[in-house]
Amino acid sequence: MADKELRESPSLSSLYPKALLGSLRKSGGSALPSTEFVREGVVVDPAHLAAYNRVCGFRLDDVLPATYPHILAFPLQMALMTEDDFPFPLLGMVHVANRITQHRQLRLDESFALRVRAEDLRPHEKGKQFDVISELLVNDSPVWTDVSTYLRRGGGSGEKTSRGQLAQPTPTAIWHVPGDIGRRYAEVSGDRNPIHLHPITAKAFGFPAAIAHGMWTKAHALAAFEGRLPEAFTVDVKFKQPVLLPAKAAFTTWSEGDGWAFELWNARKPKPHLEGSVVAL
Repeated sequence: MADKELRESPSLSSLYPKALLGSLRKSGGSALPSTEFVREGVVVDPAHLAAYNRVCGFRLDDVLPATYPHILAFPLQMALMTEDDFPFPLLGMVHVANRITQHRQLRLDESFALRVRAEDLRPHEKGKQFDVISELLVNDSPVWTDVSTYLRRGGGSGEKTSRGQLAQPTPTAIWHVPGDIGRRYAEVSGDRNPIHLHPITAKAFGFPAAIAHGMWTKAHALAAFEGRLPEAFTVDVKFKQPVLLPAKAAFTTWSEGDGWAFELWNARKPKPHLEGSVVAL
């Protein structure tokens, strides 16, 4: 695997036009690139961390929420997926799952190396799916790993994937999700996909309203477990129906083995937005 070393975080303002151009000329492929993007000396801006914590519902602290490093990795992920040798256009891909493993607590005053690569292109019932792997390392040892699974629709196997029966939507809490949460999360995450920003731009992509970012729903769910989380754990989610903004959603949690399971439902009808688990390592 060839490393591509970056001195600074890629500019998202230049990557979005590149993503739009890629949507016009890329049609798919049978192989992922072998390039791994690498950035050394990654540090956290305290003001940015505080803004992220406020938007997602975490308390203000010098310990990073497990979902926060995804924000650090996002520009490298975009850079990777907008390269000429990446087979799929970035626009139109669906983020279907995300698994984060935190091997220990990460602190605000630390410096990290960040590595991002794509792997495991495989069939999906609705097309093709693959994983984007992001890692934070300290002294060459991974302390945090993020596996984001993306779906490229079209030409799928047609085979249904089985899943366990979801629990009945008896809420532990009710979320009142404001209509501007997409814009607020975009400010801290850099993810300014138009489907999240405004009803008009979302409708241009086939949605009846703007939708919440999947990683915001994951972060807000994880915030519900603050004070109970072990130092090392895996939080794994599958994204289901989008959260149309504004929204009223029912959040459900229960103990399961060495951790918890959780789900987010449409509060008005039994349609799931998200299902996940937190498991201690």
